[in-house]
Amino acid sequence: MPQISSLLRIEIAKQVALALQEDIATGDINAQLIPDTQRDTATIICREPMVVAGKAWVDEVFRQLDPNMQLDWAVKDGDAVTANQVLVTLIGNTRALLTGERTALNFLQTLSSTATVVANHVAVIADLPTKLLDTRKTLPMLRHAQKYAMLCGGGNNHRIGLYDAFLIKENHIMACGGIAQAVSQARQIANKPVEVEVENFDELHQAIAANADVVMLDNFTIEDTQKAVELVASLGKPCQLEASGDISLTHLRQVAETGVDFISMGALTKHIKAIDLSMRFQQ
Repeated sequence: MPQISSLLRIEIAKQVALALQEDIATGDINAQLIPDTQRDTATIICREPMVVAGKAWVDEVFRQLDPNMQLDWAVKDGDAVTANQVLVTLIGNTRALLTGERTALNFLQTLSSTATVVANHVAVIADLPTKLLDTRKTLPMLRHAQKYAMLCGGGNNHRIGLYDAFLIKENHIMACGGIAQAVSQARQIANKPVEVEVENFDELHQAIAANADVVMLDNFTIEDTQKAVELVASLGKPCQLEASGDISLTHLRQVAETGVDFISMGALTKHIKAIDLSMRFQQ
């Protein structure tokens, strides 16, 4: 299970507060059907196989609604579970259980979906040295959450945002006047990793000459990716190579077998289908 940093915990509290405000607004009129002192026990159950991600978000939802809520988890983040498995048992104020149900499930079903998709992809290349990376193509306001879910699924994080690494893309190159100029400026701005996206071998040679740390091969064919790996190896591996662009599960292994260091896939965080979960009160 990946560790949750203090900064991520602050982010979780903010995300949950906003999500609850979105749902509750001026008050949960449905929960008022129940006496405010009533207590109940409920369970969250998964209806399909999945990899768990998002426990901390569920905990925070009910902490904000009922600090005395008891959550007894039967699983941990990163666990692979089967259909109809009980994930957590909750004991506490009935109104809080009802008010937090949908928000908690929304976080858990989305993050577990991300982790499950990632795990399925990681399994295909698990015996190869290539690392699977995410991208910035995340759901709005859930960047840190989905990056965490990526780790739960066994994947690796690319840069978190626009602040922790350079990724010099086509428009940056055009605006700067060329790859060499862009890389040179990046080195002067900050001591951060510098990656350059290239679309052909001419640009690859320029990126290597500019001493980029990583070169992203954008939409290279399998054959050209293999040639790029061989070229970099012949030069003493002056940079690492990342394959990206229109890569799917069906040919993920082929790309990894070329020997690239990384494969990045936006689909891991944007093309997801929520896991089927439900909360049930015990009689």
